[in-house]
This record gives sequence, C-alpha cells and structure tokens, in this order.
Amino acid sequence: MGMPETDAAEDAAATAKRLADKEESEFNHHLAGFFVVLGGLFMLAQGSLTNRWPSTRYVWPSTFLLSGIFVLAFSDTELWPFGHRQWLEALQNNQEVLQHKTFAVLLLALGCIEWLRATGRLKAVWARMVFPALAVAGSVLLLFHHHEAGMHGPDHMEVMARIQSEHLQYAMVGMGLGVSKGLAEFRMRGQTLFAALWPVLMVSLGLLLMFYTE
Repeated sequence: MGMPETDAAEDAAATAKRLADKEESEFNHHLAGFFVVLGGLFMLAQGSLTNRWPSTRYVWPSTFLLSGIFVLAFSDTELWPFGHRQWLEALQNNQEVLQHKTFAVLLLALGCIEWLRATGRLKAVWARMVFPALAVAGSVLLLFHHHEAGMHGPDHMEVMARIQSEHLQYAMVGMGLGVSKGLAEFRMRGQTLFAALWPVLMVSLGLLLMFYTE
C-alpha cells in the first residue's frame, strides 16, 4: 500500500472516530436532558401527584440518581469495561474524563440527599442548600468544561464555538435554577414565585440538553 492510500485510510479512520464520538456525546446529553425534564415535570405536578400517589415523591430524586449512574458508567466508553483505558490513568491524564465523573458524583450526591429528604429521614436545614449549592457549582464547572470532541476536524473552530455557546446557556440556566431553588426553601417574600420558577428552569435546562448538537 502506498503512502497516499495509507493517508487516506488514516483520514477515513479518524473521520469515523470523530463521528462516533460526536454521536455518543450527543446521545449522552440528550438522555441526561430527558431525565432532567422528567424530574422538572414531576416537581411541577408534585402537589397533586403526591396527594394521590405518595410514592411519586421519589420520582424526581430518582431522575438524578439515574443520570448520575449513566454519566458515571457511560460518559467515556474508552474506559474499562467498554474500552482499554483504566479509570485511574484516565482521571489523572484526561481533563474531560475527570470533569464528566465529577458531574456524575454531583448528580449522585444531589439524588441521594433529595431522596433522603423525600423519605423524611433528613430534615436538617443544611440539606435544603445542597441542591442549590451543587447546581451552582456544576454550572460554574460547565464554564470551564474541556471538550475534546470538537477540537479536531476541518470545522473544529465552528464546532468549539457552538459547544461553548451551548455550555454557557446551560450554565446560566443552571445558576438561575440553583438560586431560585435555594430561595424557594425558606419562608420569605416571593417564596411561592421561586417555588414555581425553579422547576420551570429545570425543564428548560433539560430541553436545552435534549437539543444539544456538535
């Protein structure tokens, strides 16, 4: 095989790899967005739902637990057991992998705290602020999210600009979600407004994720 044929084969393999990574990344965002929308919708209807079916109060914490498990296990399929890379090595040397797993831990922590609150076993005042704090922290982290998928290819500058714009939208909505959720936790003027606002922002964030594209 001559050099031109070798180069063509390598280019084809690189293009196929970029396409596979793009499809995987978009699917991950879309599924996470679905869980976020589902949780937000259940919170919007929680009052009427829990009166008829008390067990539905566990639905919205479950959406965060499922999202966290999914991101932890499937966000980077080059890791074992799907791929050849070891977790410790990737966490130490790949900023994107580290950030994905950090997001997963945030989602799992959020889901666990809200599940305990839903059961009535966690009534401490500090627990009310876990969701707002993690929502704001995750939003800030998004502003610095490293994304390798768009850093290669002929139109990589355009792709990266679009990804950064999308992340900025997520971060802004996420910060609004965190702040409004925190304000809704305490009796104050405007509490009713904030209690209605944060699930709407949650649904909005989920829809943005469901329309993510690279």
